Amino acid sequence: MSALPLSMFVEVTAKRQTAEDIVVIELADPHGRPLPAFSAGAHIDVRVPAPGQDGLVRQYSLCNHPEERDRYRLGILREPNSRGGSTAMHDELEIGDLLAISAPKNHFPLEPAGRTLLLAGGIGITPLLCMAERLAHTQAAFELHYCTRSAARTAFLDEIREAAFADRVHLHFDDGDDDQKLDLASLAATPDPDTQVYVCGPAGFIDHVLSTFRDHGWPDAQLHTEYFSGAETAREDDGSFEVKIASSGASFQVPADKTVHQVLSENGIEIMVSCEQGVCGTCLTRVLEGEPDHRDLYLDDDEHAANDQFTPCCSRAKSKTLVLDL
Repeated sequence: MSALPLSMFVEVTAKRQTAEDIVVIELADPHGRPLPAFSAGAHIDVRVPAPGQDGLVRQYSLCNHPEERDRYRLGILREPNSRGGSTAMHDELEIGDLLAISAPKNHFPLEPAGRTLLLAGGIGITPLLCMAERLAHTQAAFELHYCTRSAARTAFLDEIREAAFADRVHLHFDDGDDDQKLDLASLAATPDPDTQVYVCGPAGFIDHVLSTFRDHGWPDAQLHTEYFSGAETAREDDGSFEVKIASSGASFQVPADKTVHQVLSENGIEIMVSCEQGVCGTCLTRVLEGEPDHRDLYLDDDEHAANDQFTPCCSRAKSKTLVLDL
């Protein structure tokens, strides 16, 4: 893995279970200094303490009040198919440990709105909880709908029930009565130009919410999302292709079982990467010639159609050659 934008060390000051398979971790400056400011929806990159994987970096949303500068708070789900990140954060990390992190970044910011609708699925509550804190603090109009399998799997449940904005939160449990389950069609029934919608959670939840709102006539400009993991992509038809470096003219063959980033890294050409799933946009690279096979969840449809940039951590090529602005 190439160099990453990890600019500071923080200390783990608290770690506790908040729900089944979910821990809350708090990070602070080891010397008690204020941490860099962040806005609602922001995340940080964290180099996780995975044995034998020194370069393992994952992204975690900040879920505390955005005006707090004394700590960063993360909510982390133990993923059953973890690639090492969540397991290490659950099992290896201890209070007092130091972690390398990036400064906060925000690809999921709140937009000015007459009303804001927040829709969280499972661990997708983390950025939306920060948004709810911000919206409540500014006395903005909003609703938060939080969908989980059960109360036992609901992160921050007691905190949310006791929050000053608790009356604007609707909890929906899969194992609960039908009358408390999310009626998404009713929420989306009447498009409102003054409402901005934010959704975060598993990919299936996000896709269902977005498709429902779109089917009811809501424009994409009012629908905002952030994925935690990349899309599942069929790879059996993947072939090889060529990438050329515009500055030097060097060319390299990318085989079916390697990414563009891996091939370039093996040949001494470093591209900054982070999530390796096309979610965060860290590795975004300009394409001067050729047609990418976009497999990211970072660029929108119009940006994909332009074909002038792509994510070399996961995307490939539809043309025989891609010329990169490197």
